[in-house]
Amino acid sequence: KQYTSLQLPINKTLISYLKLRESLKTPQLSLSLSIYLFLPTRRHKQLTMAALCFTVSPVLPLGGQTNKDVTKPRSLRKQLKITAQSAANNPAAAAAVTDAVIRQERIEMSTLMAPVFPPPLMRVAAESLQYESGLLGAVPKQKAAGDGGVHNAMSYLTRILSSKVYDVAIESPLDSAPKLSERLGVHVWLKREDLQPVFSFKLRGAYSMMAKLTREQLAKGVICSSAGNHAQGVALSAQKLGCNAVIAMPVTTPEIKWKTVERMGATVVLVGESYDETQSYAKQRAKEEGRIFIPPFDHPDVIAGQGTVGMEIVRQMPGPLHAIFVPVGGGGLIAGIAAYVKRVRPEVKVIGVEPFDANAMALSLYHGQRIMLDQVGGFADGVAVKAVGEEPFGLCKELIDGVVLVSRDAICASIKDMFEENRSILEPAGALAMAGAEAYCKYYGLKGESVVAITSGANMNFDRLGLVSQLADVGRRSEAVLATFVPEKWGNFIQFYKLVGPMNISEFRYRYDAHKEQALILYSVSFGTTFELEKLQDWMKSASLHTLNLTDNDLVKDHLQFLVGGRSNVENEIVCRFIFPERPGALGKFLDSFSVRWNITLFHYRDQGESGANVLVGFQVAASEMDEFKSLANSLRCDYKFETDNELLDLLLR
Repeated sequence: KQYTSLQLPINKTLISYLKLRESLKTPQLSLSLSIYLFLPTRRHKQLTMAALCFTVSPVLPLGGQTNKDVTKPRSLRKQLKITAQSAANNPAAAAAVTDAVIRQERIEMSTLMAPVFPPPLMRVAAESLQYESGLLGAVPKQKAAGDGGVHNAMSYLTRILSSKVYDVAIESPLDSAPKLSERLGVHVWLKREDLQPVFSFKLRGAYSMMAKLTREQLAKGVICSSAGNHAQGVALSAQKLGCNAVIAMPVTTPEIKWKTVERMGATVVLVGESYDETQSYAKQRAKEEGRIFIPPFDHPDVIAGQGTVGMEIVRQMPGPLHAIFVPVGGGGLIAGIAAYVKRVRPEVKVIGVEPFDANAMALSLYHGQRIMLDQVGGFADGVAVKAVGEEPFGLCKELIDGVVLVSRDAICASIKDMFEENRSILEPAGALAMAGAEAYCKYYGLKGESVVAITSGANMNFDRLGLVSQLADVGRRSEAVLATFVPEKWGNFIQFYKLVGPMNISEFRYRYDAHKEQALILYSVSFGTTFELEKLQDWMKSASLHTLNLTDNDLVKDHLQFLVGGRSNVENEIVCRFIFPERPGALGKFLDSFSVRWNITLFHYRDQGESGANVLVGFQVAASEMDEFKSLANSLRCDYKFETDNELLDLLLR
């Protein structure tokens, strides 16, 4: 972008502005012009000078190569100077517009070939911003300065009020959660978006955008890329509007999901091994066939459709309300809710909730710009995005009150809470706001207030219920995973058991090793209060038994607890954790890539459903071969992390 300003006599400024605007109309330039008037002072009572400021952006064609016909910055500045001077030398024309008041005008060129490519987003690690669960962090700078920042919400109010989402969506109920409310000491209300026809709020945004398409656009059809709830929302909306819909889904999409979309009348295309590949296909096909691409969150009409959730909450909750907790993925839902609520009930807090390992919004707010996560956790797959939307972020940085981060265990505990409340089962992303509300209320000691948590979806994969059940009690802080080291002597295990016998032990793992002086016992213990757990730890300490609390360590819960007892000292061993999409033949391909070159020394595989397979694997790799190993690992295009230096790995397996 080129920024330039000219100072001109006031009686010649306006005509110069008009002349510049006319002379620079070209398909290769995006032009923005502004006039800033210098106000008179006591010393200079007459207004004599004005600044004419303009921004000119060369437009790049698709592919990122600069068009040779685009005006170069140097010649552009020369052209602007000549045009301004010629306009300033025409006093008669200037006099004709002296009485006009032009403060700011933006020239929108309808003939633009393509938008200017934005700079790449800064890549950061989710671990770079971690704070205590329940803490309201990542507070936008405007909020920190006390700025209400509701001006950007104005244009959304009309969109939300006039939305046609109720052609297909229901006004979801706002249900009380008496058991959770009693436990927390606050009034918890659940906004039941999991009861929508497609069991998710995504229907609102898709229909809101599609209902505004012209007949000609609907006749050409729509297309989207999604492996989840957005796909069903677009399919049902297309069915209602009578248009053809193509849904591009990754080849790893479970059959039950793509068949559900197909039954709604949409054409399903399985393409691409990652979401990025699938999205690229969908956008290219949209361009070739003239279809309208329906984004999942980054569009004003989609945001407005999601914003109807906030409108309903305000209508259904007329009394005092402390906060609304919203799950955050791309940001469309929280942006829409905040745009409405902050305009109508500005005293109500709008708080986002993200998993610790999928905190793209928190990091974006922290850095003051959109960022790209280098890796994203896939457990709550409905919010597993690497970058939030541009439009949602623009609203969120002005309107929301911050973001609460929660663990995978806490999400599982909230799924169990929902089941105990009304026998409904939420998907992980659907229970995210409940987990955030509970963590926030506990952290700040909130009592007697009313809070709303949005249960955003119930499209749970049945095969994930086992993992949810395993982690739910840990997330509720009613079960702990402990490791105790005892002298490796005959009969010591029985003595240890007698020591912990009064506690409710749900699981034991132990294996005798004659070559070790100390044995490791890994076990899970249920407890009613933290006092009981502290009492057990005091017992261990008084008996000189070193004990570690591993409850919050995902590596232990995912892998190491299943490998205890298989200790080994392997020369040149490295250990990595890989996450790759689960599909037929994927595991074999993964193993074949490495086994022909390096010996596999450790292996534990865990299927995590739609979010992929989680594999802990060890290899014998010499130091001189590390670059070759990393190159091969990177070529697989899956997330991985070295765990070789993890202290727990040494304690439990070596």
